[in-house]
Amino acid sequence: MKVLLISDGHGDLARLEQIEPIAATADMVLFGGDFAAFGKPETGLPYLERLAHLHDRVFAVSGNCDEPDFRETMEEFDVSIEGSLSYFNGLMFSGSGGALKFTGVTPNERTDEDLVSDLHLVAESVPEGFSSSDEAWNNLVIITHQSPKDTLLDSVTSGAHVGSPLIREFIEKWKPLLVLSGHIHESAAVDAIGPTRMVNPGSLAEGKYALAEISGGGKVPFEVSSLELKTL
Repeated sequence: MKVLLISDGHGDLARLEQIEPIAATADMVLFGGDFAAFGKPETGLPYLERLAHLHDRVFAVSGNCDEPDFRETMEEFDVSIEGSLSYFNGLMFSGSGGALKFTGVTPNERTDEDLVSDLHLVAESVPEGFSSSDEAWNNLVIITHQSPKDTLLDSVTSGAHVGSPLIREFIEKWKPLLVLSGHIHESAAVDAIGPTRMVNPGSLAEGKYALAEISGGGKVPFEVSSLELKTL
């Protein structure tokens, strides 16, 4: 399966038009949040409308620039995986929206506990007798707008790591197949925690995206066979 990974669109409809031919070749599109431009939450809905028509299968979370109740609007367009579980082609998807409290000037800043609570259904859905996802499944894909802490995905210009400690703990315990994060534009990177492949594709508003290939399924374990950063 070919996967298009994008994030931080910030209302830039022209960039969505540019990436449409690439989306047409993908089996699914994952979006890591920030539909709206900074300080302009009204730009979120037009972006969502365009993104929802970009591909038949879009999985997304909200960002810190999106209003907290934008999650309900995303659900109306059938793209949200925040606080839920979705299934497609043998894969299981869950996500966490918003970002850690930092500047206080964006509308969807949350505590670390709130961020990781969006992923609660993963733990609650582990079959009886299993204690972690590597024992129960290897098909879990996570989207978190906030990057996990102390990775290549969460370093700001100063060099400080500003990611989520609890999301990192979640990844270490449940070992997802693939994690898409966004939020930190300057930390576009591919990284790993144990067997989990992770990517921050950078901001699509800046022309950045990523492509992944996921192989396997059925009796063959899923594997991220390639994961690459790209630029329009």
